[in-house]
Amino acid sequence: MTLTGFAPVADRATHTLILGSFPGVASLTATQYYAHPRNQFWRLVGAVIGEPLHEFSYEKRLQRLLAHRIGLWDVLAACERQGSLDSAIRNAAANDFHAFHTRFPALGKVCFNGKTSGRFEAQASAAGYATLVLPSSSAANAMLSFDQKLRVWRDILSTQ
Repeated sequence: MTLTGFAPVADRATHTLILGSFPGVASLTATQYYAHPRNQFWRLVGAVIGEPLHEFSYEKRLQRLLAHRIGLWDVLAACERQGSLDSAIRNAAANDFHAFHTRFPALGKVCFNGKTSGRFEAQASAAGYATLVLPSSSAANAMLSFDQKLRVWRDILSTQ
């Protein structure tokens, strides 16, 4: 069965876009980006922008991200997958990176949440964006501590 991802969370003022690979089961069920309670995404981005995003409602999290000119999306528009692991992704269809220029005219930087989404860095770079591959916020990425991840995640704001 083919799974379909979410629409981007961005607007015409979005300067930085954080791309994951594809929503996990918890996110698809909740229809929310990074819905798994052990995923560190909201804590990491919150620490970067100085707001306790993980304490907010989902709607307020998105509002606060957009207020900081940060958007969310995934590199994949659709795929087949059993479970939530990126390694289980099959028959993937990528989102259209070249359309970013039209949809998000202020966009200057594309950040990739983890190695799977980071495989698309060359495409974003070729489209003219500054890029940054981040350590995955997933609970499955236990090799790095929260603080070690945060040191790299702080670079999200380096060109804003």
